[in-house]
Amino acid sequence: MPHVITQSCCSDGSCVFACPVNCIHPSPDEPGFATAEMLFIDPAACVDCGACVTACPVGAIKPDTKLTEAQLPFIELNASFYPKYEGKLPPTSKLAPVPDAPAVDRRPHGPLRVAIVGSGPAAMYAADELLTQRGVRVNVFEKLPTPYGLVRAGVAPDHQNTKGVTRLFDRITQRRGFGFYLNVEVGRDITHAELLEHHHAVLYAVGAPNDKRLDVEGMDLPGTGTATEVVAWYNGHPEFSHLPVDLSHQRAVIIGNGNVALDVARILVTDPDALARTDISDHALAALRDSKVQEVVIVARRGPLHSAFTLPELIGLTSTCEVVLDAADHEQVLRDLEVVSDALTRNKLEILAKLGDGSAVTGPRIRLAYQLTPTRVLGTDKVAGIEFTVTGTDEVRELAAGLVLTSIGYHGKAIGDLPFDDAAGVVPNDEGRVIDPATGKPVRGSYVAGWIKRGPTGFIGTNKSCAAHTVDRLVADYNASRLGEPSAKVGALQELIRTRRPDVVDSAGWRAIDSAEIARGGADRPRDKFIDVADMVAVAAAAPKPSLRQRLLASFS
Repeated sequence: MPHVITQSCCSDGSCVFACPVNCIHPSPDEPGFATAEMLFIDPAACVDCGACVTACPVGAIKPDTKLTEAQLPFIELNASFYPKYEGKLPPTSKLAPVPDAPAVDRRPHGPLRVAIVGSGPAAMYAADELLTQRGVRVNVFEKLPTPYGLVRAGVAPDHQNTKGVTRLFDRITQRRGFGFYLNVEVGRDITHAELLEHHHAVLYAVGAPNDKRLDVEGMDLPGTGTATEVVAWYNGHPEFSHLPVDLSHQRAVIIGNGNVALDVARILVTDPDALARTDISDHALAALRDSKVQEVVIVARRGPLHSAFTLPELIGLTSTCEVVLDAADHEQVLRDLEVVSDALTRNKLEILAKLGDGSAVTGPRIRLAYQLTPTRVLGTDKVAGIEFTVTGTDEVRELAAGLVLTSIGYHGKAIGDLPFDDAAGVVPNDEGRVIDPATGKPVRGSYVAGWIKRGPTGFIGTNKSCAAHTVDRLVADYNASRLGEPSAKVGALQELIRTRRPDVVDSAGWRAIDSAEIARGGADRPRDKFIDVADMVAVAAAAPKPSLRQRLLASFS
């Protein structure tokens, strides 16, 4: 009974290192790991030990006999990654060795102190890597009162398994030497230079927060926006809780067909009663109950062969929603099937080839549309539709719509005093070390990980190897005495932050917020999120305060 990885795979590689027969690939040391849409279990090599199930942080691995009907395609998908062995077992190896964390040289005058800015996956994986050893102190800074970045505010509410990775992050926050400074914005409440007065190094893991914008006429009309903003809206992000999302028209259009576009389209057509059992925000659920949207059109400039969504997401979408394809696009899919050889792309096309044209669909549906280039948004005082040309021609087509969203990628944002490559949207770096373009030399004590380091590529788990790579360089610099010593006294940071930001939220405050949200969710929902910062801060302020002894230990650990 082989085990199977399903669409909720986070690709962090934990299962790879747990497997005793090396049957899960690509592994973090293999070239395809960083770009793989998911990991795959070799059914011929799997010995059914279940070690991978325990290791998986998002519950994505199951025995092939316990899959739901929607997950059955993953049996063949996992198997198709591997060559046939002509009746013989494939070569296996012993337990894949877990890469050792870099050894931190102990110093008599105190621990290695690192500030991490951001609290998403890259930040938490970096903290995890650093805190595998004693003699390290990590302080994580986040401008919101709640941590975990896009895992909390970016993963769709109907993908609760994927959000399960926060259980791993919670365990990291309980390690000796970890500190949270939530509701603290670096650049406003404390500067980069001040962080270096209290730490040996500052590691930025702030993602790529800006959406790429579509530059066509009418994109400033009411009723336009980005898919990312809508994701933040239905996930209860405080800065987007009052976003105007017009669902009064029967059609919405999303330009771009990556995974985020699929997420938004799926939420817009999902039965609100099903969403009511998730952690979707109350304001979004109320709006969806009153929604008039019957069709969401996901539009791409290029053809089906170049679809940006991943195969696991397509499988998940078609198993839970009515998805249709116009006849002309269906014909293009069949032509593409005649020339494609890549297994994953071929599987995508085969699924698309089975989609109907929508003529028999009476309820809400998602329509995939290809080879349409947007030219302008129609309307005067609000969105009325959108105009396209058929890509590569002068043929014009129009779609009536009341909501037009773009989902065409992300771009990093400049960070305070650090250099920034605006064209690439990243901080210039060499293997995670921030580089001054003027001199070509590292900026002492400054590091990056995640999307601000490599650009918006990969998945949640991809940040694990990315963060580990940066931490390895940071520790090497510390051991070689290339980092300056903090000038501030140990323990002075808490006093500074509480002077600047009295409503700072610490680890105990976050646990109080977390517990309160779970309690608010009751028996039917995983949690009911707070969407107002003041409410979060009030709950955090009521959390039990650590004793003087605990505060002293935290300061000097």
